[in-house]
Amino acid sequence: MVRNVPAVSAGIQVRHIAKHWLPQFKKLRRLKVQKVKLPNFREDQDASKLSPDQIRARMKEQGMLPPRSWMERPVFVSATSSVFEAYVPPEGDGKLSALTLGGAKQSMELLSKKSKSMMAVRKIKSFEEDFSTKYFPEEAQEIYLKAHKALAEKDDDTLHQCVTELCYPLMTDDLRSCTVRWQFLKSLEPPRVVHARCTEVINKENIFSQVTVRFNTQQTLAVYDRFGRLIYGNEVVAKDVLEYVVFEKHLANVYGLWRIHEKIIPDWMPEREAGKKTYIKQKPVVEVEPVTDSVVQPVTPTEGSAAVA
Repeated sequence: MVRNVPAVSAGIQVRHIAKHWLPQFKKLRRLKVQKVKLPNFREDQDASKLSPDQIRARMKEQGMLPPRSWMERPVFVSATSSVFEAYVPPEGDGKLSALTLGGAKQSMELLSKKSKSMMAVRKIKSFEEDFSTKYFPEEAQEIYLKAHKALAEKDDDTLHQCVTELCYPLMTDDLRSCTVRWQFLKSLEPPRVVHARCTEVINKENIFSQVTVRFNTQQTLAVYDRFGRLIYGNEVVAKDVLEYVVFEKHLANVYGLWRIHEKIIPDWMPEREAGKKTYIKQKPVVEVEPVTDSVVQPVTPTEGSAAVA
């Protein structure tokens, strides 16, 4: 049986309509189906076992930049390493008469240094508007008392807030195994600012300031060693203490604090009494004579000895 099958000619173009008859909601129809990225549980999740190429491909897929090898190390300078342009206390605490040669010389030196201190105070006020040489000594005395109480109580957290990184080892190294009994009695004279300086570190915007405050107070101090023996001072006897304490602040740091940086000890100030030191008594070394195993040989008489006999 023969059937008539229509032949398809390659020259005849057949047009099929692929467009929707209502393209108004084309975007909404596309959003019906969304491609969800499913995790591949078969691939290794441990990044330490992946090759560098696999890590790079995974980071590129997630749109992450490769890590950079930083050769620089961040450095934060929170305190200076010394006292710049240290204050030189006048001999006799500046009580020489201005009519004498030494007193006139002291007055001229103080006048020349006072102008530099005024410029430094003006620089401090540009960063700290409330700063005043009239009220700062009271704040400095509070920091001074807080630091010495923390030292006696061995409160390192409070001590770090009151002293700089330069002053901390100077205050604590000799008192590691000691007990300190310190008490502030009264101020013989109100504290006052005698010196102020500012300096730039690394760049012009990184400014540090140091202010020297004179304290004349009455205190008691007693230091006991680890065995409870008194090695310095006395808890009952009060002593007058004249000190020139340097306070430092990182002005460029918004959260900077005034902290004790160092203490200036003039050459004319009398030396303090030396503390008693304890030592470990060395055991005496007994020398023992070596014992020899040699046998004593009998002595035979000679002709000379026989003649004498």
